[in-house]
Amino acid sequence: MQPVKMYTTAVCPYCIRAKQILKSKGVESIEEIRIDMQPDERMKMMEITGRRTVPQIFIGETHVGGHDDLVALDGRGGLMPLLNGTPA
Repeated sequence: MQPVKMYTTAVCPYCIRAKQILKSKGVESIEEIRIDMQPDERMKMMEITGRRTVPQIFIGETHVGGHDDLVALDGRGGLMPLLNGTPA
């Protein structure tokens, strides 16, 4: 399974839901970067993604986007292949 990295904050309901979705798909470990505790990471996140909202989710080297992007990816059948490292 591909590594998963997620930029989050402590009080973000979309972050919590995104983590639940990923765990339901078999993701055991999520590298969580708390931008509310590490302001320099917020700047890095914005430079990489062009976005300021959380969550920002990466699966392997692929920037998935936020919660809604994750749900859409799953809805079109692309989440599991991405997690498994195989093309959709």
